[in-house]
Amino acid sequence: MNPAELNQYQPVATFEKLETSHFCKMEKGSPSRQFMAGIIVNLASVMVGTSLGWTSPVGPKFASKDTTPLDTIPTASESSWIASLVAMGALIAPFIAGPLAERIGRKFTLLGSSIFFLVSFILLLTTETVVQVLIARFIQGLGVGFVMTVQTMYIGEIASNEYRGALGSLMQLCIVTGILYVYSIGPYVSYHALQWACIVLPIAFDATFFFMPETPAYYISKGDKEKAVESLCFLRGKTVDGVQEELHEISTTVEESLKNKGTVMDLFRNKGNVKALIICGGLISFQQLSGINVILFYSQNIFESTGSSLSPAVSTILVGAVQVLASGATPLIVDRLGRKPILLTSAGGMCISLGTMGLYFFLKHTESPSVDSLGWLPIMSLIVFVTVYCIGFGPLPWAVLGEMFPANVKSIASSIVASTCWVLGFIILQFFADLDKAVGSHWSFWIFGILCAVAFVFTFTTLMETKGLSLQEIQDRLNGKV
Repeated sequence: MNPAELNQYQPVATFEKLETSHFCKMEKGSPSRQFMAGIIVNLASVMVGTSLGWTSPVGPKFASKDTTPLDTIPTASESSWIASLVAMGALIAPFIAGPLAERIGRKFTLLGSSIFFLVSFILLLTTETVVQVLIARFIQGLGVGFVMTVQTMYIGEIASNEYRGALGSLMQLCIVTGILYVYSIGPYVSYHALQWACIVLPIAFDATFFFMPETPAYYISKGDKEKAVESLCFLRGKTVDGVQEELHEISTTVEESLKNKGTVMDLFRNKGNVKALIICGGLISFQQLSGINVILFYSQNIFESTGSSLSPAVSTILVGAVQVLASGATPLIVDRLGRKPILLTSAGGMCISLGTMGLYFFLKHTESPSVDSLGWLPIMSLIVFVTVYCIGFGPLPWAVLGEMFPANVKSIASSIVASTCWVLGFIILQFFADLDKAVGSHWSFWIFGILCAVAFVFTFTTLMETKGLSLQEIQDRLNGKV
């Protein structure tokens, strides 16, 4: 921030310094800058989305001798690895990203994540072998893991209490925007043109996010209160006096949590941390066990197998558009309705839609004559599925993760929870084809539906509502303090 800009946040008259503290409390400020920072940092989520959706339009190109850049057509096993290696990279990355975010800051760790995406897309642009594609996808996964681990920390620490849910749910909106980006472009351009379109995103992210502030909590953890004040004034649009109450609250929370340097064992010594780990680990696990990544990675193949009258490319774009619209609703409702009711609705809706998807494939498996008249059912089922997923279990587990842990264990907890996500993601993607072959597509979808029913029970019995609570109030409730 330049001196002229900082100047506007200084008290402009002597009498303001003499005002009582309740005047400072009443200073309204503006949420626009924290939303600006939240939107710009989520350009990284768009990069994540391009990586997750990449295999859907590229898979058919690799399978055709006319469009593949490779010297051989990938085997079924190689195709599974191409899809799942992103999850393998994302599994490893949190254990590097978490400590790095504590050492050099959330901002510069996120800026560095773009290097992984740039390198991976350059490798994909120049590839002629399956091995180079596999290396690129693994590197892409490292970038995904960096973003998913550190971005939740950044958002959780820049957002004010009343907007934390909305800002936290922007991640899912931007991920699905990235997915729609490759869904919409991929089928209609050459393989190489798609890679160029993806390379633009990390460049745009670095060029814009470089000018956003580091989090106040990080500066306080490093003992730099002057920069913490600068950051908070920028984010809240207030004077230095106007942020003192919040600065004191953040300082108290961070300094108390840093009295004892957090270790992995601290997660299990404190009952509040254990409860938070169970909640966040459970929500992230059920996010993956819903089968969402199978649908994202294999969406074109799924629609091809239904024999729908719509082309697979158009059907996939339709699903991507629904994802964006549904994800756009979450920031508008999450701080009004709360996390728990939305997650319960999401789990119930996913369970029902996966049940009807399984029913369609069961009728197809048994060669029922009614299948021909039900070509709309799989499309409608997937539209309902992605709608309720993107409103609830897509964004909210990450939003909850960003607000559940104290500062001394936040990076460790984020690393563990994010890795749990990608362990399950890797297993599901790697073995879905084998499961589908062994039990049939109908049972594959029914199994995911049963797991969504379990997610409903888990959310109902375990999750506490955090709507409108400060980070300190959340810690007090986790630890049983009134």
